[in-house]
Amino acid sequence: MGKKILVLGTGAQGSTVIQRMDEEPNVDELICADYDKAAVDNLVKILKKAKGAQIDAHDFDAIVALAEGCDLIVNALPLEFGKNVIEAALKVGANYQDFAAPEGLLDEAAAAKVDDPWLEGIKYAFKEYGPKFAAAGKLAVMGTGSAPGLICAATRVAVRYLDSCTDIYNNVYEGVEAKRFQPYWWSPVTALSDMAEDSYAFIDGKIVRPEAFSLPVFRKYDYLDEEVRMVEHAHDEPVYYGLHADTHFKGVKNAYFKYGGVGIEYAEPLHRAGLLSHEEETVNGNKLVPFDVVLAHLPAAPRTREEVGAIIEEGLVSDTGAMVIEAYGEKDGKKRRVEVHVFAPGMVESYEKAGISAEMYLTGQGGALFTKLFANDKYTQTGYISSDMLTDDEVDYYFESAAKLGIALDIREFDI
Repeated sequence: MGKKILVLGTGAQGSTVIQRMDEEPNVDELICADYDKAAVDNLVKILKKAKGAQIDAHDFDAIVALAEGCDLIVNALPLEFGKNVIEAALKVGANYQDFAAPEGLLDEAAAAKVDDPWLEGIKYAFKEYGPKFAAAGKLAVMGTGSAPGLICAATRVAVRYLDSCTDIYNNVYEGVEAKRFQPYWWSPVTALSDMAEDSYAFIDGKIVRPEAFSLPVFRKYDYLDEEVRMVEHAHDEPVYYGLHADTHFKGVKNAYFKYGGVGIEYAEPLHRAGLLSHEEETVNGNKLVPFDVVLAHLPAAPRTREEVGAIIEEGLVSDTGAMVIEAYGEKDGKKRRVEVHVFAPGMVESYEKAGISAEMYLTGQGGALFTKLFANDKYTQTGYISSDMLTDDEVDYYFESAAKLGIALDIREFDI
């Protein structure tokens, strides 16, 4: 009997997942749900197996009612709804997939006792939710987009080529630039919030918080026209790798997420000027929050085929990018660097293939590949894991499926 899947959220991630699952032979029924009824209706009308529902994800009972009988719940909603959806999955006995690491898992009293509630919430998820999902014979996976997600699985590929690992770099360069002002191809509020926050890194065996835009690295890749600069950026990956250094990353001691490109070049001077601050201030007698003022002047990310097509028709300044994993360590007693370069459709090719932006393509398709593992019973684990914790067989299936979507790995090894 085929799977029944509930997808919560109709943004780029959720809509891509449900469209890919509509093509899966092992999926019989899909439910597409969001607070935006028009978005649900527009999506469902192009699908064969889906029915739509309007839902307020603040309402736990409403999620449970919709999820009854589902094999999997895919959470593509904002972070604040994570706890509700996780608890609903447990209540109905479903597997769970989340594009992010959810916020708010700790109650107010527990959160008040720790310095970093988000980080402690991740640890809590593994410790408290892991046994609950395992007892039910189910699996929950978080961080299942492109980064975190695809990049985490690719990092697991990189460390295969080492006997021991000392350092991991996840380097992402966003080189797509339009002639129109479009600094971000995903949610501007999410982008700017990440830009304003201190990063996460794993240094000397400890999870630490380097300042945003600090610790720059410079790389020259053979498919980019010039050397690029990438800096510290708040992302989940170093936290995952640090927590699983000994179990999944061969003893790694240092792990970083480095980010560069158009979005960084736009946000860094704003950060230095204090314009990404969330603190209210008075300017010429007017109270304002600098972050809100900047956000109000940013265009929304394009979502529809028509919006993406219009940007491309107006012209692109560049259509490049890089996602590279570097793993350093030893192999056969020699120091070695392994690079895994992720190649995926660019802006124009993504539009031609699917009518979406390159950001939507990589994040949405990357997420759908994790769902495909569920749909085809390829997961052999139970409990609560992050996307860096797949088994080798699961990683292999992931990238075999990715190759069919034009997402490929180029593995390069160097003695150092």
